[in-house]
Amino acid sequence: MMLGWNSLKNSTTHYGKMAILLHWIMALLLIGLVILGLYMVKLPIGLQKLKLYGWHKEYGILALMLVIVRFTWRLANQTPSLNIPILEKIAARTVHWLFYVFMFALPVTGWLITSAAGLPVSFFGLFVLPNLVSSDPQSLSLYEEIHEWLGYGLIATFFLHTAAALKHHFINKDDILRRMLP
Repeated sequence: MMLGWNSLKNSTTHYGKMAILLHWIMALLLIGLVILGLYMVKLPIGLQKLKLYGWHKEYGILALMLVIVRFTWRLANQTPSLNIPILEKIAARTVHWLFYVFMFALPVTGWLITSAAGLPVSFFGLFVLPNLVSSDPQSLSLYEEIHEWLGYGLIATFFLHTAAALKHHFINKDDILRRMLP
């Protein structure tokens, strides 16, 4: 890749530095949020659980902000071509769009949970986001269930995506995975 602005942008064959950076930051952030979410819900109510919930909310809002940046960057850039069979191409595009749905819907449903619980959503103490809905215990349960199932969907999609990337790298021996490596 060339140095300078052009290397930030995608080409017809490779992802640019910005897309790669956003991909890996989001991957690490989302994996961390899923692990934290699965761990914290099993804890008894106490200071540790409340602290972890606070981190989960703050990093969830960071994920929402980053997915907006990532989606905007994706729309403003070309997508490298995929020289794979049509059914694999459809599957790859579907999985990528599912990731965007999960990356947006999970933080929003988390925000809805907090709003329905009548609690504030702080962004690392820098500012407090407005509640999306009024405090409502019935809605809270619904939002929690939706958030949980979206999380399971994200996990399934992550495993599908990873398996496909590894298949392309080790079985097909093509450059699909290498295009997203720094």
